[in-house]
Amino acid sequence: MRNEYPLNREHGPCCSPKLFVLSGLTDESKPVRLGPKRATKIRKLFNLGEDEDVKKFVVRRSVTTKGGKEYKKAPKIQRLVTPLQIHRKKYREGLKTKRAEKNKKEQASYLALVGQRAKEAKERRHELLMKRRSSHGSTHSAGK
Repeated sequence: MRNEYPLNREHGPCCSPKLFVLSGLTDESKPVRLGPKRATKIRKLFNLGEDEDVKKFVVRRSVTTKGGKEYKKAPKIQRLVTPLQIHRKKYREGLKTKRAEKNKKEQASYLALVGQRAKEAKERRHELLMKRRSSHGSTHSAGK
């Protein structure tokens, strides 16, 4: 067994004619057990439009209980646009716009405050310079 299938790492895994047919796995075809779960993939499978209801086209499978009752099972559809999702999206967008307006107002008030403080500082500086000039001029003229 050891010398029968030598490992050849350069050319990939070894394959033998004995491995090609596995009874129960490769010799018989079985139907696919589960269908698509995502809404867009269900639409693609059944060629549905945007206005058609995806819930009606979900692939269901029948299950029998221990008691012998048979019922259908269906997956929960993901990425399904519902009125609740639309409401949440509008709410989030509303929050964004409110936040943007608030930031604009705060920025305008901040810029006004900064401008006012700069103006006051400029006036103080100007007064200080005028004071220095007047005192400097009086001492200079008194000396002559």
